[in-house]
Parts: sequence; C-alpha cells; structure tokens
Amino acid sequence: MEASTAYDDRYLAGIVLFNRGDFFEAHEVWEDLWVDSAGPERSFYQGLIQAAVGLCHFCNGNLRGAVKLFHSSRRYLAAGGSSFLGLDLTDFDGRMERCFGGLLAAPEPAAGLVIEEDLIPEIHLQPPPGHWPDPQPYLDEAGNG
Repeated sequence: MEASTAYDDRYLAGIVLFNRGDFFEAHEVWEDLWVDSAGPERSFYQGLIQAAVGLCHFCNGNLRGAVKLFHSSRRYLAAGGSSFLGLDLTDFDGRMERCFGGLLAAPEPAAGLVIEEDLIPEIHLQPPPGHWPDPQPYLDEAGNG
C-alpha cells in the first residue's frame, strides 16, 4: 500500500471531479499539475486533460470538438504504455472508445447525438490511494492561477 502514497493530491482531486462528471473542473485541477510536470508525466496529464475536455464537449453538444479531443487524448495517453500512475490505460482507452462509439462511427457527427451516461468512463487506480482529497481547495487554486 506504500506505493499509493506517491499519488499527487491534485491528480487524485482531478479523478474525484472526473468521476463526478465535473469534467471541466477536473481539467482545471489537472492543468495546474500539468504545468508543474515534465517528461512522461506531462504527456499523461495532457491526455487526461484532453479526455476530460472531450467528455465536457460531448456532454455540451460540441461533437466535433469532442471527436478532436478524443483522438488527441488517445495519442497522449498511448505514450504511457498499458498502465501509468495506477491507471490501466488499456482499459481506460477501451471505455473511452465505447463512450465515443456513436461519434466515431460516422464521418461527420450526427447533430443531436447525445452521450450515453452509462458509458461515461470512471477512473480507478491500482493500487488505490490511501485517501481521496477534497477537490475544492485545488479548484480554488486553479481559479486564482
């Protein structure tokens, strides 16, 4: 369980928000973390940010933006291999693909296509963290940054 202490609280706070469906807010918290990152972690966080914004666009009806961010998120996250910072990237990619399936099936997204809420992926970590932080302080920081 000691490995779980390596998770940055901003990463975890973003996951809490993402799993609540607060995709824009998750992106805001992860963006602060991304700014402070380098190397593979920076690409990983960029992929999560783009996944969150892609889901936000899908939920808000910006279908072209959703498709574009789905693809760019996938490219960034693929660089992390099959697992990175406790996230099974292969599984997450598959769940994102199922969620975006209706958008990806046609050359042009059909107007009025809505996200299937039961297909929206959640993020689970292995090993799980020892605690889940309250995301509000990180949202406050992101808003003041």
